[in-house]
Order: sequence, then C-alpha cells, then structure tokens
Amino acid sequence: MSADHPASEDHLLPLIVEPGALAASLDHPDLLIVDVPVNPDSYRQGHVPGAVYLDFRYLMRGEGPVPNDVPDVAFLSQLFSALGLTRNTHVVAYDDEGGGWAARLLWTLELIGHTRYSYLNGGIHAWRDEGLDESTEQTLPTPSEYRAEIRNPRALITRDEIQQKLGERHFAVWDARSKAEYDGERGNNRHLGHIPGAVNMDWVDAMDRTRALRIRDYAELVTELEAMGLTPDMEIATHCQSHHRSSFTWLVGKALGFDMRGYAGSWGEWGNRDDTPIEK
Repeated sequence: MSADHPASEDHLLPLIVEPGALAASLDHPDLLIVDVPVNPDSYRQGHVPGAVYLDFRYLMRGEGPVPNDVPDVAFLSQLFSALGLTRNTHVVAYDDEGGGWAARLLWTLELIGHTRYSYLNGGIHAWRDEGLDESTEQTLPTPSEYRAEIRNPRALITRDEIQQKLGERHFAVWDARSKAEYDGERGNNRHLGHIPGAVNMDWVDAMDRTRALRIRDYAELVTELEAMGLTPDMEIATHCQSHHRSSFTWLVGKALGFDMRGYAGSWGEWGNRDDTPIEK
C-alpha cells in the first residue's frame, strides 16, 4: 500500500495526505483541519490556512490514576462539538513534531467511530518545506452538536487484555519509546523496563528526517518491522509513556496495513503498578 493510494468515495482524502494534495482541497466545505502542536507558538507563527488550533492536553483525561487515559464520552462530546465536528466532516490533523499529537487525535476519532480523517504527512514541517502558503490569523471553528460514543472499542487495548494475550503467537507489543526507556535505564515510573516480549522501534525511527519528518518509505518500514517480528497478520498493541508517541506508531502501522491497537494507559500505567510483569 502506498502513501498516495486514492481516497475512497466517502473519504475526501487518503489516510496519509501529502501537502500538495491538501493545498488543492482547502476550499472543500466538509474539511476540518486541526493543528495540534506541542508548542502553541507554532500555530501563531504560521499554520495551514483555515486550520483550527487544538490544545493536545484535551486529548487526555488529565486526572485520576492514569491521567493519559481517554477522556470520558461527555468530555469528548463537548470537545468535538467545540471543534465543529459533524458526521460528514473530514478531519485532517497535523502538528509540529512529526505526528504524535496529530495521531492521538486521529486515534481518538477512530475510537468514536469517526473514520473520515487524514494525517498531513510530515505536519507543518512538510508544509513549510513545500513552500506552501501559511496563515497567522486564528480560525475559529463553527460549533456543532456532536455526540461522541465509543463505537470502535477495538482501537483501544487495555492492560488486562495485554496481560491475557502475552505469549500468544499472533499477538505482539510495539514499544515506541526510546531504547533507554525500553532497557530500563531511563524513566520516572515506579518500575522501569518493558512489557515481556515487546519489541522496540522508537517512534522517531519511523520518520524520514531527510523529507521533513514524513513517514519513511513503506517497504523499508515493513521489512524492518517484520525483521523485528511484527507482521500484518498479527494483532499489535502499541504504547509509549502516555500514548502520545505510540499514537504515531499506531497510525504508521495502520497506513502499512497492520492490525494496530493503542494502549492508552501505556507505561504511565504499566510501570507504576506492582502486579504487571516487566523485563529489562
């Protein structure tokens, strides 16, 4: 599957959209472009024309024992209503760091069954690299009345499910953290290390630094992942510390045709419990 496979009839744009293709569609009435930067100054300095700003913190619960977990549906309903989401809206998300928070937004849409979405490949870096027009004017969304429900719970995998599936032949864990975190040399959790049997590809290693942080060549990625033991016929759970970096690996896997599930609790949950198995 290539990054430029055609959009299906009810999808305005493909899952991974290149800057030029998005630029050609900016006037479409069903398009909602969302900028989810790590640095809020990024939006003020320049964004895709018509893009609305979203504070990435709204994509996480922000409280309780697992603050990086999914917000409840009442909050998600408020959030997506404020963004102006409707059933016909095609969302294009991007950010300023190569895809983490943009993908967390898209993963959340997948969870609530809103499948009309795309990722701007490379985000604002790729847009600027192409020399496309930017705006510094804030775009305010037109609010809607969106009722969010968890329509696709399989997009998410829980700690319990992972513990039950560990050791199964067709199940694997993709740890998207740095090698130092995976090896248990770094981290701020009660326990350091990794989920037994998990394989480690740092999320940044799926980005092409020579092409403005676009997703790397698909064939190369598939070859590398298969060499690590991750294949398209497997059910793959992906995590990091807070399901921010691993939202990007979820998206990359999905673009490659893999069966991906996101572990929202991530190491923030797993590494702070005393009843979860850990390897170093």
